[in-house]
Amino acid sequence: MLTAAQRDLVKATIPLLETGGETLTRHFYGIMLGEHAEVRALFNQAHQASGNQARALANAVLMYAKHIDRLEALGPLVGQIVAKHVALQVLPEHYPIVGSCLLRAIREVLGPDVATDEIIDAWAAAYQMLADLLIGAEEQVYAANERAPGGWRGGREFLVSDKVRESAEIISFHLRPADGGAVVDFLPGQYIGLRLVLDGKEERRNYSLSQAPNGRSYRISVKREAGGRVSNHLHDQVQVGDTLELFAPAGDFVLQPGDKPLVLISAGVGITPTLPMLDHALASGRPVHFIHFARNGQVHAFRELIERHQQAHPQLRSHVCYSEPAGNDDAPATGFIRRELLEQWLPATRDVDAYFLGPKPFMAATRRLLRELGVPEAQSRYEFFGPAAALDAA
Repeated sequence: MLTAAQRDLVKATIPLLETGGETLTRHFYGIMLGEHAEVRALFNQAHQASGNQARALANAVLMYAKHIDRLEALGPLVGQIVAKHVALQVLPEHYPIVGSCLLRAIREVLGPDVATDEIIDAWAAAYQMLADLLIGAEEQVYAANERAPGGWRGGREFLVSDKVRESAEIISFHLRPADGGAVVDFLPGQYIGLRLVLDGKEERRNYSLSQAPNGRSYRISVKREAGGRVSNHLHDQVQVGDTLELFAPAGDFVLQPGDKPLVLISAGVGITPTLPMLDHALASGRPVHFIHFARNGQVHAFRELIERHQQAHPQLRSHVCYSEPAGNDDAPATGFIRRELLEQWLPATRDVDAYFLGPKPFMAATRRLLRELGVPEAQSRYEFFGPAAALDAA
């Protein structure tokens, strides 16, 4: 039970978290991943190396401290964390490990003069309150997935029924349950968790579902990442007839009900979650403006699919821009995302629902431009596991 005095002590650490939160979280990850092999698979080592994971956690810890009196003010942050945890199968037994390492990092980074016993006790109570909140929310999702038609809890074996090259960098994997059963439906924009064991080391990843739900199978579309341990294995080693272990769909970056014009803006492999959104919107007759940025035609995935959609659905407007067009590319626009392109490609009304996804600099520019062009902030949605301020600064 977190007392009023302990809340005050947690809030008193906010200035320290604002200036040194990332140092604290880097030290925390060093302790936990160095000493607890049982949780390493839950953390993408590429995100560790880039510092993205430490920055995201530092922001989450800071936001939690700032809103310790009113957790509802955290807004979508809790939902994002729950969705990521569910997709990776974070379980109640993992929380004590995280808690003990976090408290140790606080004491070691801040030092005994600042991290007094009272401060540590306050953060222990605050962490336990948050852990209980997340464990409860995650269990609700696990139970709902298990009860749903075609649903399951934990891992489930899927057969690779087809492997399709979508571009020079992206391959789609069509996946059917090895047990021959149905699969739970998902919301457009959600992703699945994937568990692999490579050279005796467990790896877990999330991949967006890139095809509308059909009750029988899933499709993920994976970009080969330079040095990417899992993406290169999937591209080079996994073949039709192989099995993969999947966790049930999760994610809160989903298409919301509505009839306003829908604007889908993506770059690179960020196109994948927009495809089920597009299918759903077209089936309802909703007007859609589909805007995609790629380096060139060789890496432009799903181009023919979008062209077929445009021929079949007059309410669809599709636009493409290449930043590095090749000699034989017939690109209607070149360069990077910019105001004049969006002004030309957005519908006349700015009362739209906009969804965008891609590399961080692209998302930062898109978020800023949509705001400048008058799209309401509440109707501009994106998936980014980190502070919105990081997009503004990118």
